[in-house]
Amino acid sequence: MARCEYCEKTMQTGSRISINRSQVSRRANKTWKPNIKKVKINDNGTIKSVYICTRCMRAGKVTRAI
Repeated sequence: MARCEYCEKTMQTGSRISINRSQVSRRANKTWKPNIKKVKINDNGTIKSVYICTRCMRAGKVTRAI
């Protein structure tokens, strides 16, 4: 299972609830997966390949190697 190297974001679990006429009729297990990509980053002159979530990429926590 992939995990973000910076914020440690992983899968989350919970219940999917089916509502029928304003009453909870069924519950089903569900997993939410984070949007994680494998990118090459520049870490003090060395180029590494790590798993990063897209929120960390947009926030500018890493510098991508081009």
